[in-house]
Order: sequence, then C-alpha cells, then structure tokens
Amino acid sequence: SLQRSQSTVDVAMAGGEAVSDLLLQMKEKALAASDTSLDTASRTALSDDFNAMRDQVAKAVSNATFNGVNMIDAGGTTIAALANDDGSSKITVEAQDLSLAGIGLDTGSISTQVTAEAMIATVGTAITTVSTALSKMGTGSKSLGAHLTFIGKLQDSIDAGVGNLVDADLAKESARLTSLQTKQQLGVQALSIANSSSSGLLSLFRG
Repeated sequence: SLQRSQSTVDVAMAGGEAVSDLLLQMKEKALAASDTSLDTASRTALSDDFNAMRDQVAKAVSNATFNGVNMIDAGGTTIAALANDDGSSKITVEAQDLSLAGIGLDTGSISTQVTAEAMIATVGTAITTVSTALSKMGTGSKSLGAHLTFIGKLQDSIDAGVGNLVDADLAKESARLTSLQTKQQLGVQALSIANSSSSGLLSLFRG
C-alpha cells in the first residue's frame, strides 16, 4: 500500500541520516589523526573511535528495515507503489546502497598519519554519496506523501458525493410519501363530506 511504502522510505531515510551523522564524526576523527604531532596513545584512541563508528554505520544500515524491507543495505529493495486502481501507474523509489562497501568504507583505517590523511578524502566521498542518496529518497517520499494526500481528498469528495446522493434520494422519497399522505387525507375528508351530505338528504326524506 501507499502507506506501507511511505513508512518504508521514511525508515530508510532515518537510517541514512544516522549514517550521515556518523560519517561527519568519522571525518573529524580522520582529521585529528592526520596530525603529525600526535602521540601513539592519542592516535590509537582516535583509531578505536573511528572503527567503532564504522561498526555503527553498518548497524544503522542493517536496522533500517520496515516490514522486512530494507532500501539502503547491499541489494536493497526498490519501492514501487501502485498509484491507481488498475496498476498502470506506479511511484518508484530506487534503493540506495549505503552499506560500508557501497560507500567505500569497508576497508582502510586511520591508524597512521598517512592512512588518516587518505581517509579524509574517502570519508568525504562517502558523505557526498549518502547526501545524494538521501536527496533521491526524499524526493520519492514527497511524491508518495503528495499522492497519499490526493487520495485522501479524493476519498473525502467521493464520500461527500455519495452522502449528497443519499440525502437527495431520501428527500425525494420523503416528498413522495408526504404527497401520498396528503392525498389519503384529502380522500378521507372527501368521503366524510360525502357521507355527511348523504345523511342530511336521508333525514329530509325521513322528515
């Protein structure tokens, strides 16, 4: 359904945003580790933090699942939501591979000054990749949201139209019933008048 598709995309985007935040922190660690004056203990601490954040990226991606569907893991599922009754029109939101391999961060480290300096550019590229993916999914989410709003308004209009037709039919039936009742009342009154007239004539004959 459209609602399920919307929720799937929203969960994927939440996962992507978490990845983006982690990548920014990882870039800061790489920048700090590129300092040639760092002592071994400080560099090791930065490297450990960097690796822990990379593990969190993997978890954020794998956890971005809704109803068994993940759009941002390796081999993620593309969403194709039906946009009309006969299935001839669909709203498609492409899957985005934000796995560590997909964004180029499955290897490498900041354990030395040289590798840390190289990692700055690698993480920067990953940030751009994730940003582009979020933009594409955001566009898809807006399309789904707009169509859901349209469907809701359309349903409201249909419900209102049906209600008006029912009201009109009830009013018509009520008018017909009132007309019949009036005719019946007039008939009873006419019969009563006729009976009264007959009684009057008979009394004259009896007199």
